[in-house]
Amino acid sequence: MREKVIEQKLATAVKKAGGMALKFVSSGFDGMPDRLVLLPGGRIAFVEVKAPGKKSRPLQLARHRMLRELGFRVYVIDSADQIGGMLDAIQAS
Repeated sequence: MREKVIEQKLATAVKKAGGMALKFVSSGFDGMPDRLVLLPGGRIAFVEVKAPGKKSRPLQLARHRMLRELGFRVYVIDSADQIGGMLDAIQAS
């Protein structure tokens, strides 16, 4: 399954949960996660979507670490099967 397909499935699942999965573009600040997930109740998380088996680049890992140090949740998914569990975790927080 291609990264684009996983990203589309993520957006659909988030919408079904009553939220938004915004494409996150940060001009001049490379390495930021692909999506900003906003769920009811003020739940927020950043999501990096990868093709199956692909890993985050070093700059992406540095950005993930920076966001986590600021107190944000950051998820990296490479399978549509991970979407449900990730949404459950965000909603439970």
